[in-house]
Amino acid sequence: MAFPLPEPMRRALDEAGAAAEAGEVPVGAVVTRDGAIVAAARNAMRGGADPTAHAEMQVLRAAGAALGGERLDGCDLWVTLEPCAMCAGAIALARIRRVYFAAGDPKGGAVIHGPRLFGQPTCHHVPEVYPGIGEEQSAALLRGFFQNRRT
Repeated sequence: MAFPLPEPMRRALDEAGAAAEAGEVPVGAVVTRDGAIVAAARNAMRGGADPTAHAEMQVLRAAGAALGGERLDGCDLWVTLEPCAMCAGAIALARIRRVYFAAGDPKGGAVIHGPRLFGQPTCHHVPEVYPGIGEEQSAALLRGFFQNRRT
């Protein structure tokens, strides 16, 4: 029996779809606090000519601006793809409480794959991590995007 996706992950998937429509790799992210959405964003590297404009970086910046600080204590991050090393580092620095992600990324991920940044002794803040929420939907978006680019 499939369970319905939590609203923040549905919103992150919507952001990922909008990224794909804009020609960006379909990754979306949402920050919540006390169950309410604080900020939502999508990949914008190509459109902004900015290699750091990953969905996670975009949403952390927006959440910091919305909440008036660089620390996002008590906030949760919902993202459609396992964060890379850059984004995982930013998540730790922002003091995100929990990270929920959809699809794992064996090639570029840094949470449960690759360097497993949150398990390193130099990582001063370690969020709780919950992988696989919305994995099928996110993987389908990514597969479709890259198949279209190849044809």
